[in-house]
Amino acid sequence: MLNVYVDDLSMDELVEIREGAIATLHVDMIVKLQKDRAFYDIWDNFDVVTCDSQFLYFALKLLRRGVQQRVSGSDYFPRFYTRYAGDPSVTVFLCGAAPGIADKAAADINAKVGREIVVGTASPSFELADGTAEDDALVDQINASGATALLVALGAGRQEKWIASHRHRLTSVKLYLPLGGTIDYEADAVRRPPAFITNIGLEWFWRLAREPRRRWRRYVIDEPKVIPYLVRDAFGRYRNPFASGARPGGSTV
Repeated sequence: MLNVYVDDLSMDELVEIREGAIATLHVDMIVKLQKDRAFYDIWDNFDVVTCDSQFLYFALKLLRRGVQQRVSGSDYFPRFYTRYAGDPSVTVFLCGAAPGIADKAAADINAKVGREIVVGTASPSFELADGTAEDDALVDQINASGATALLVALGAGRQEKWIASHRHRLTSVKLYLPLGGTIDYEADAVRRPPAFITNIGLEWFWRLAREPRRRWRRYVIDEPKVIPYLVRDAFGRYRNPFASGARPGGSTV
């Protein structure tokens, strides 16, 4: 769809993956991938791409490229740590969210699992940048934890770029999970919508209604831009803006 290949995986299949980098694709990311060349260029660092949007799930079906289910990061992560609760070889580092939120999420997850599956947390500043002292200290902290899975929640685009530029520096991590607001959900710092709201594709409206000042630009200005792209794709007139010689209808990355 557009310039992104979406893997047709079920949740059960995804939780069995223990190595690689997983991206959970939603509308905001699709829009960024049409305009942000740096984001587009690192996309092939991700081994698995799931459909993390009910809107995109419906769009794929309309384009006759349907996947078997929506697989969101916030639904996947509890399944992941529950699946490996009894496997001491699997440990997790939580990177992101506001100060104190990751610590709360870690304590709650460890209590549910019955062991210290989360072995480290960090809440980087918004000014975090590659090559800075803060960045080097974060890498050292993750490596010292010995975590085999790294959840990065720095916001769509930013978290994927950070993973792509740091994979070679992380010595014990095998599984990379850029999962946005998942840490906030695990700490109960942000309330998730009822399941029926998500299932009918109105999770965006739920979030906009609860946080209009924070969310209005994303949901009212930015994300609707995906609609004309999808219309062009449906009629075979979409062209990948970055791939040289791309065929009408888009290409994979």
